[in-house]
Amino acid sequence: MKVLLLENIHPGAAEAFERAGFEVETRPGSLSGDELLDAVSGVQLLGIRSNTTITAEVLDAAKDLLAVGCFCIGTNQVDLTAAAERGIAVFNAPYSNTRSVVELVLGEIVVLARRLTEKTQRMHEGVWDKSARGSHEFRGRTLGIVGYGNIGTQLSNMAEAVGLRVIFYDTADRLAHGNARRVPTVDALLEEADIVSIHVDGRPGNAGLFGAEQFAKMKPRSMFINASRGMVIDEQALRENILSGHIAGAAVDVFPIEPKAQGDAFDSPLRGLDNVILTPHIGGSTQEAQEEIGYFVSTKLRDFVTGGATPLSVNLPNVAAPRPAGVFRTCYLHTSAPGVLADINRLLADSGVNVTGQALSTAGELGYVLTDTDRVLPDDVLSALRKAPETVWLRSYEL
Repeated sequence: MKVLLLENIHPGAAEAFERAGFEVETRPGSLSGDELLDAVSGVQLLGIRSNTTITAEVLDAAKDLLAVGCFCIGTNQVDLTAAAERGIAVFNAPYSNTRSVVELVLGEIVVLARRLTEKTQRMHEGVWDKSARGSHEFRGRTLGIVGYGNIGTQLSNMAEAVGLRVIFYDTADRLAHGNARRVPTVDALLEEADIVSIHVDGRPGNAGLFGAEQFAKMKPRSMFINASRGMVIDEQALRENILSGHIAGAAVDVFPIEPKAQGDAFDSPLRGLDNVILTPHIGGSTQEAQEEIGYFVSTKLRDFVTGGATPLSVNLPNVAAPRPAGVFRTCYLHTSAPGVLADINRLLADSGVNVTGQALSTAGELGYVLTDTDRVLPDDVLSALRKAPETVWLRSYEL
């Protein structure tokens, strides 16, 4: 089993795979074009972060690929539909770096409110600028959170604990935490919030979510933070609102176009502005978060290829089952159609195989069945299943 890990994934992931007996290759940066197509040849497990784009073309080149691990929160860099059609499971780490992102955002709120970016720069220039002008406490101010998922809710809890009032907007029906208050529209949030922090996912509908119109509706001298996706905001519009003084400060961790590797040149319309914090997509880049992500995603990939488990897969039906010793497990991914399960069980019954456990689920156009038996399935049963028109793939293991 060959594993390819790109983009400086934490060494703990490689160590976990090597302990499981897998062959591991690591590369420090992301890949694209022909270089990526060549690299995925012969690879069964691929690990990436946010800068490597996995298209249908890449999946076609990776003829041995079983699963992709996104060692980050987002999965919009992977064509999930194309992966599902090919039976390739995709896993991510939806929770592991939540705390790290939240701590960064809270720190940025303090830095922006106190205009520390300007103070520290002047000190480095040898200028003693001891003044309270433009410097404020954030206690009692209103934080508006756009996107109230895992990160948004934890930010809500921690922000309230340090004295901020919290309002939020989300298209989903989210339960408010603590004293946080839902508002009905983004516009309503912008009218009230002193600080706006964006925490939405990378779905196409969120592209250009914040442009000139939204920045204009923010309160005068409010602050803006984006630690979600670069394509969410219009950088030029944000620049103009900072230069005009309408927005008092901003912190941006993600960008529409990001360098591929460590040390590459970076450019943005937001460079060189006072009271603007620019960070190189490091919201989840703490040692603690990266170690946890490395462990979490590598474990999901390992459990999938050694026992067929798919909990938290973002594109295949989620099926989990115990791993009793001494049984034979058959993993069967198929197109969703009436009668498939009945056909499987009829074949097993006719062959005299005893089923000791079975778990199944469907999602979209696909169904997935884990079947444990007391002995290996006869070749004629396996052949019949592989030849069935609904079959995507079939694998079997001795647990």
